[in-house]
Amino acid sequence: MTLTGINNNDLKLILFGGKGGVGKTSCAIATAFELSKKFKTLIISTDPAHSVSDCLEQPIGFNIKEIAGVRNLSAIEVDADEALTEFKKEHQNELTKLLETSTYLDKDDIDEMLTLSIPGIDEVMSFNTILKLVEEGNYEKYIVDTAPTGHALRLISSPKLLDGWIKVAAKIRWKYRFMITRFSGTYQKDEVDAMLLSLKKTVKRIENILQDNSKCEFIPVCIPEAMAIMETERLLAELKRYKINIKQIIVNNLLQSEDCNFCKKRKTAQKKYIRQISETFTSLMMIPVPLQPEEIKGIENLRRLGMLLFGGELLKPEQFRSAASDEKIKRLRK
Repeated sequence: MTLTGINNNDLKLILFGGKGGVGKTSCAIATAFELSKKFKTLIISTDPAHSVSDCLEQPIGFNIKEIAGVRNLSAIEVDADEALTEFKKEHQNELTKLLETSTYLDKDDIDEMLTLSIPGIDEVMSFNTILKLVEEGNYEKYIVDTAPTGHALRLISSPKLLDGWIKVAAKIRWKYRFMITRFSGTYQKDEVDAMLLSLKKTVKRIENILQDNSKCEFIPVCIPEAMAIMETERLLAELKRYKINIKQIIVNNLLQSEDCNFCKKRKTAQKKYIRQISETFTSLMMIPVPLQPEEIKGIENLRRLGMLLFGGELLKPEQFRSAASDEKIKRLRK
């Protein structure tokens, strides 16, 4: 069996996230490998560390690059700072005019203000880059490797942050419009108004695609450890608050061996957390993945992981709970 619904033609955007170090990058890329057998697929990294290049053992960067050795698969590492810089270059005149007509700042102060970040806009520009790629329609599947939980939540919540900034800017702009109308009798909308309207539409489009369950899904990756479970629980609570679709969870790094005392103790400890995962995320399908004997990087290892994700037995929560107390886990993914 496969990750549920991933092969659905309508599903375009699939985001992977979780605590740092749980294997979300390798799971995202391995999923992309499998999807690329049937769909033209693009991997998008929004993680500032950009582990995609390291995982693939190929340089990627802020331009789409085909993955050597894998048909139908390309990747891009989105740089939030670069995206913000491009936005400022594109809208420098509008931003300058907004400050000139809404404040008492002189030119030097305005120039200094424009070097500062607008709250939430760097993350929004990252998501806007993703949105543009999806809307261009050059690929059938878009797999997003998000940054660890905190950054991922910033990415998800960035539209609301930017929306707040737009509302303040529009309110200030309304005062300018009132004064112009009062003294000249009329007001003609200009490029600043057009920019604010465009940003408002961007926010709406991002929210629409994130909340469209037929087109977007978020797949959390967790490991059987207390801190990872707690962080995943907080992540899922926030995602649900933003009405983002979550159907399944990958539970990574499950121990199988009992060949030594260390392995036995670790496996026994994991059973408790496996049970906790099944009892905490009761509505989600569990995809268990055994701990691998070597680091998951390079084409062949990623292909093998993809086969595990798409070729193993899917367990429902009650079955997963049962597996924690017997030997089923040992037989999974062989």
